[in-house]
Amino acid sequence: PPASSQRSLWYHRDFRWLWGGDTASQFCAALGVLAIPYLAVTTLNATKFEMGLLGTLTTIGFLVIGLPSGALIDRWNKRSVMILADFSRAVLLITIPLAWWLNWLTFIQLAAVATVVGMLQVFFDVAYQSYLPTLVKRDQVVEGNAKLQASQSVSQSAGPALAGLIIKVVGAAAAVGVNAVGYFISALCLLRIKHREEPHDRADRKPIVSEIREGLSFVVRHPLLSRMLACTAILNFFSELTWVLLIYYQVNVLHFSAVTIGLVNAVGAAGGLVGALVATRISKAIGEGPSILLGATIACLAFVCIPLSAYVAPVATFLIGMPITMAGVVAYNIATVSFRQRLCPPKLLGRMNASCRFIVWGTMPLGAFAGGWLGSQIGTLPTLWVGFAGGFLGLLPIYFSNLWKLRTLSVDDEEPAAPEPTASRTGPDGADQPISAAETD
Repeated sequence: PPASSQRSLWYHRDFRWLWGGDTASQFCAALGVLAIPYLAVTTLNATKFEMGLLGTLTTIGFLVIGLPSGALIDRWNKRSVMILADFSRAVLLITIPLAWWLNWLTFIQLAAVATVVGMLQVFFDVAYQSYLPTLVKRDQVVEGNAKLQASQSVSQSAGPALAGLIIKVVGAAAAVGVNAVGYFISALCLLRIKHREEPHDRADRKPIVSEIREGLSFVVRHPLLSRMLACTAILNFFSELTWVLLIYYQVNVLHFSAVTIGLVNAVGAAGGLVGALVATRISKAIGEGPSILLGATIACLAFVCIPLSAYVAPVATFLIGMPITMAGVVAYNIATVSFRQRLCPPKLLGRMNASCRFIVWGTMPLGAFAGGWLGSQIGTLPTLWVGFAGGFLGLLPIYFSNLWKLRTLSVDDEEPAAPEPTASRTGPDGADQPISAAETD
């Protein structure tokens, strides 16, 4: 890597372009979080079941192609994968406002575009998380992840607010068009990166099934890492069960306008920025293990703001609860993602990240479908309470672990058992966007 590990990544030219590209990508993804479901609810009159189906299709890629994507990315040039994914998403999304303008837009088209864009997101996310360790030095990994998480939080804060304004002025379809432009800008930033990966030796390749098995085995056999993944997978299932009904709930039950929805989402995401800024300090103050437990616990407790808003000042409840939730999510993400990136040898990074995403985000389409089905059976508000209560099941795997007493997470031991660090292997990942609007990584 061109930058010295003694200097801040502010001085690392290629990291700045990666950061800029990821920021643009995250920003337009934040626009889509509001614009696409709002378009489905208000323009296409989607039902609760259809909203669950849309959420399922948006995230199905992590379940269907999550594992092979890692093995493929380990063979391909990661920067090229990110650029191609950005350009492709831009082209697909621009068809939405075009079809709306021609009065051809249907729920089927919206769902199809969301499905393919979600699959391209799989490749982009796994590629950039695997690319970061090749771009910066090992002891800069936490700083890099903190900056990327801060950028994601700012994007998620400004994105919904801007989406709400765009929807109010020109409609939800135009907001999707802005989303497409953001992906195009992201691709242009990534094209500016000068760093090139060393080409992989084809002679070292194994059959793709063997490579997938190797990556999956690496993550599930590590006792502490497997507990973190179990926690995140359960949290993501119940958060997505809630999230697929959130826009429907805010529009049809709470009667929020697009601007109000954008405002409460933006303020909530701003809490993620706070989490990113304090994550390193908290980790140093109480230890890496306890900081993971604290972040997950805070996020689960504060998530009550969503069903509680039906009974107590809805706007105020969201404005208080969502920032706390997002702060906990981001702090949890930074600690867990940095640990697994330090843990992994370079040749396994793509497969490791893909295996982790398969496990922790593969539960999301299942949660989305469950949310849509449950909402149509028992109602919106009872389903939101199920999502809140179920999230606490995710805390069990990490509560019954050694994390309580580990100030520093070991990366070489089979099971970290001492508070002192050991020599780490190489390598530095949202959601791991995440218990709320941003899935946990």
